[in-house]
Amino acid sequence: MEHKVIKFRDHLAQLVLTGEKDLTWRLFDDKDLKKGDVVDLMNWNTREIFGTAKLLDVWKKKMGDLEESDFDGHEKFSNDEEMYQTYKKYYGDRVGPDTIVKIIRFKLQ
Repeated sequence: MEHKVIKFRDHLAQLVLTGEKDLTWRLFDDKDLKKGDVVDLMNWNTREIFGTAKLLDVWKKKMGDLEESDFDGHEKFSNDEEMYQTYKKYYGDRVGPDTIVKIIRFKLQ
């Protein structure tokens, strides 16, 4: 079985470790992340593994269809434009309301 890794920027890794963040969004998922997977958590900035998590739930939506509940355990944005700009920094200019986001609820092991 291939080992899966989810990367978090430095400031988000801290939120995961404190338990404030237990939900992550992934666009263009190339790892086929699924409910029940156990994954390593990596700090994107330092490349260090900072934990292991089990994926409790995984679902998909268009970014334009996200609801308040999809933000529970995830960092908030002041508006949709800020959200799109943030994800364009991570994934490039192909991010918009029709982009499919994989929403992943996880639990630190």
